[in-house]
Amino acid sequence: MTAQILDGKAFSARIRDRVAAHVARLRSEHDLVPGLAVVLVGEDPASQVYVRSKHRQTVEAGMASFEHRLPDDTTEADLLNLVHQLNNDPQVHGILVQLPLPVHMNASAVIDAISPDKDVDGFHVSNVGLLGTGQNSMVPCTPLGCLLMLREHLGDMSGLNAVVLGRSNIVGKPMAQLLLNENCTVTIAHSRTRDLPEVLRRADILVAAVGRPRMVQGDWIKPGATVIDVGINRIPEGEKTRLVGDVDFDAANEVAGAITPVPGGVGPMTIACLLANTVTACCRTNGLPLPEGLTV
Repeated sequence: MTAQILDGKAFSARIRDRVAAHVARLRSEHDLVPGLAVVLVGEDPASQVYVRSKHRQTVEAGMASFEHRLPDDTTEADLLNLVHQLNNDPQVHGILVQLPLPVHMNASAVIDAISPDKDVDGFHVSNVGLLGTGQNSMVPCTPLGCLLMLREHLGDMSGLNAVVLGRSNIVGKPMAQLLLNENCTVTIAHSRTRDLPEVLRRADILVAAVGRPRMVQGDWIKPGATVIDVGINRIPEGEKTRLVGDVDFDAANEVAGAITPVPGGVGPMTIACLLANTVTACCRTNGLPLPEGLTV
């Protein structure tokens, strides 16, 4: 038996369709256009590619896209001043400052300067606290994408054993909180967990986000489990490189009930959920019902 492949490309396309439909309703019924501002400091090639993709998908969804490209030698004070301006711009409902920032900037200070209501990355300490106490918050995009995929595949997750492998502030910790909110029994494991394979074998849901290529072996997975592989690792293959996840996909595919591939699994969900968060922020700011199927 081989696992069902959870196609992130197809699912993210459905999310973007839902976003576009809700944006169209906001335009026609309320004369509102959700706006996303993306700030890029410096010339990091990967960040430039990512920002271009965000801009394209934002416009395709019918939303307003505001790009701010700043040189590498921009001062932190100037960046904070721009964030302050965007906080006060009524056309901007979501603000994303692309990471990493140049070494002379304090990323935490910049993130905390973003209005929590416009923090569509979900990184502001206020949103972290709201999520941790089960209240309405902006949710980090990658964990949100994982949860939406799990909801579609599994439906009610109450009582299931979920293991999150990884404890980062960006994925691991918020993912665990989201699964708790779904009434799962949640374990956070990491590279120093004792008898890690045995811990993972108890998981009905396994979310791997540890950043180590093919760390999770096939015999670490409970037969029939749903495996969400967040890892994106580039490894050498001959004279080229290839992307692999944190899970040994070929081995896990023979054991799991369902699994996300790398690439083509969780990755495409990140920008789709960024758009969803921007629509959510627009609706909350204007006291409107939240879009169905796009939020927690």
